[in-house]
Amino acid sequence: MKRLWPIGMAVLLLGAAGCSPGPSTGSGATAAPSEVKPSAAKTADTKLSVQDFAGRSVTFPTVPAKIAALSNGEVDIIYALGGKVVGRPTSAGPVAVKEAAGAEQIGSTHGIDLEKIAALDADVVLGNHPLNTKDIPSVEGIGSKMLLTSANSIDDIKRQIELFGQLLRKEDKARELNESIEAKLKEIASGSTGPKPRVLLVYGAPGTYMAALGNSLSGDILAKAGGENIAADYPKLENYPQYAQLNTEKIIQSNPQLVLLMSHGNPEKVKDGFLKEMQQNAAWNSLDAVKHNRVEVLPSDLFGTNPGTRVLEALDRLKALLQAVK
Repeated sequence: MKRLWPIGMAVLLLGAAGCSPGPSTGSGATAAPSEVKPSAAKTADTKLSVQDFAGRSVTFPTVPAKIAALSNGEVDIIYALGGKVVGRPTSAGPVAVKEAAGAEQIGSTHGIDLEKIAALDADVVLGNHPLNTKDIPSVEGIGSKMLLTSANSIDDIKRQIELFGQLLRKEDKARELNESIEAKLKEIASGSTGPKPRVLLVYGAPGTYMAALGNSLSGDILAKAGGENIAADYPKLENYPQYAQLNTEKIIQSNPQLVLLMSHGNPEKVKDGFLKEMQQNAAWNSLDAVKHNRVEVLPSDLFGTNPGTRVLEALDRLKALLQAVK
């Protein structure tokens, strides 16, 4: 009865975690020798030094004016702080952050376009830790700096906001944004009563599906919204520790009340393919989620990638779905 589902979506999988496959090491500013506070360091010549998620101290002569970002979450945060970007991730679909529609497309965390970044004369490129660590020498070789972050949890998003607030010297605005996130989390926690709905959270593409674990961004959002992740104890994949193979036997034993699908694109194709996979095993029909037609596709801009400050919308969306189960 036991069946392990196929794997084979390395590039796509990394995109699901907001292009953040590995754990972050924290962020904050690195004080200059004459400073004692861990905030954006200001010296007599206005130099600015910050520390990224890889623990690297990155120094700028002044606040960066030309910012290029390889992920939409970082673009969203920059604009939420009152900044703007000259370079944004390449996308064949709608622009995730409309204000950045006029920015040059510069590739993604999986493949950056150094020629375009050089033409933009970017002061800083916002990349992923650890995915873009290998690109640091190339980016520095064209005269730009690289700042690495990741987003495997809501706390990581808050650290991104704090770091970019320091980068732009918009610390007060960053604090305001993070207070909004904290207020939303408290609101949800105070309103959560009774048993938690059992949820299977799946990321996939037609023919390939995986369960999101609690250490993924989507898994953390699910937990904070008040859901029980039935795959929480599944063995993690060695190369992509935020995900696990789907195990039909264990899923049927857990009997999820809600199945949520995430995709980086083609959401309807993902859902159709997933339903066909389910139909191949009659046991799926016994699941509460299937019997009550609770197999939902989540918005890719909120769950297929790092939503940035729009994590508030992601929390509200999941909370509404969970309440509908009760």
